[in-house]
Amino acid sequence: MSLRPFALCLTGVVLATSALADELFDQGKAVFTREAQPSCSLCHTLADAGATGAIGPNLDQLRPNEERVRLAVTGGVGIMPPFADSLSEAQIRAVAHYVATATGAGD
Repeated sequence: MSLRPFALCLTGVVLATSALADELFDQGKAVFTREAQPSCSLCHTLADAGATGAIGPNLDQLRPNEERVRLAVTGGVGIMPPFADSLSEAQIRAVAHYVATATGAGD
């Protein structure tokens, strides 16, 4: 019995998962740079987004994981306002994924 069809099937799953992850990354970048009001890039530094804000933490240095970003965006932190009423759960999930991935959190 050949394992080749099984290997091809698994490769397809990996590629599909990667494509979905890339889509979520792109959606999150759009939230970070344009959709959130005020824009995350206004306050935060994040190299991948070309953001050089100096009000909030430098996310490249902080390297927050997805859960930390999700909680901060949902409920606010310090002077950062909560975005739970202005962003959908899907947008919050996407921006959390984007920030964590772009900063290499968990690497």
